[in-house]
Amino acid sequence: MERSEAIALLRKYNGEPFHIMHGLTVEGVMRWYANELGYGDNEDYWGLVGLLHDVDFEKYPEQHCKKAPELLKEINASEDFIHSVVCHGYGLCVDIKPEHQMEKILFAADELTGLIWAAAKMRPSKSTQDMEVKSIKKKFKDKSFAAGCSRDVIRQGAELLGWDLNELFEKTILAMRSCEDRVRKECFEITGAHE
Repeated sequence: MERSEAIALLRKYNGEPFHIMHGLTVEGVMRWYANELGYGDNEDYWGLVGLLHDVDFEKYPEQHCKKAPELLKEINASEDFIHSVVCHGYGLCVDIKPEHQMEKILFAADELTGLIWAAAKMRPSKSTQDMEVKSIKKKFKDKSFAAGCSRDVIRQGAELLGWDLNELFEKTILAMRSCEDRVRKECFEITGAHE
């Protein structure tokens, strides 16, 4: 699939700038992880899975990860691609477990990007560029902060990867730094709104 097709599908089912930005952020994070972990040849695939992981969430929140296969078929997504997208909802929405390294990364990083971004918006810089792991650890412990970001899913994701939370936090902050400026720019181009 072409990235332009994926962007068009994301826009078709997502109008809120927040959802567009989240998709672009997770795409950038997944691309960074692909290169960091030695899967650079699959960077586009990892990125597109990240971009479309919540394609059904805005319009079909009650059917999240269940409606996605139907929507992804509109752009002829493969069964493997669909599996990779929907398994990030393992335990909450579907019983499809993340199996491959990429799927485990998506499962672990998806909720964490939301927590990191919420924390970044509270900083004077409004950026991840000067964020440290200790800041996220503090926010992670405060269950009332970004309460919609499941700490249990983040912990479970780290366990699936065989990482401790510090490693997951550090890598995901670095991944978000790598794409933050590009994500902001593209989100504005798509939606006309600043996040």
